[in-house]
Order: sequence, then C-alpha cells, then structure tokens
Amino acid sequence: MQRAFVKVSAKCQVLIPKAVREELKIHPGQKLFMYTFEGSIRLSPQRQISELRGIVRGMTWRREDRDRKDRF
Repeated sequence: MQRAFVKVSAKCQVLIPKAVREELKIHPGQKLFMYTFEGSIRLSPQRQISELRGIVRGMTWRREDRDRKDRF
C-alpha cells in the first residue's frame, strides 16, 4: 500500500503520485469514481457492469426488504 501527501492546487486539483498510479494501474483518461466515506475521500476505478455479475449470490431477501413505494 502506497501512501503520500498531496497538495490541493489553486484550481482545487490533486495530483495522484506516480507510485500510487502504478500500484492501482491508473492510466491517463481513465474514469475514477470519487465518493466520501466516514470523513475521507475515496477513489476507485470505474468497473464494467460485467464485473458485478454474481456479487449478491447467496443473499436471501425478506419480503419486507422490498419497498413497493418506488413503483409507478
């Protein structure tokens, strides 16, 4: 795991250090998903929908888990 301090520019831009880019295989033009979690900023590479196949396999749903109010 790479760690580094970065500085926010006058335009509120941040440079991802080379060691971090190499470890995560981030390349120019690649889209990243940015979100906040428990007071920190997180970046993750955009994933293809096909990579999500089977992500909830084995999960059981209860009848009350489904909200019928979101239907037309």
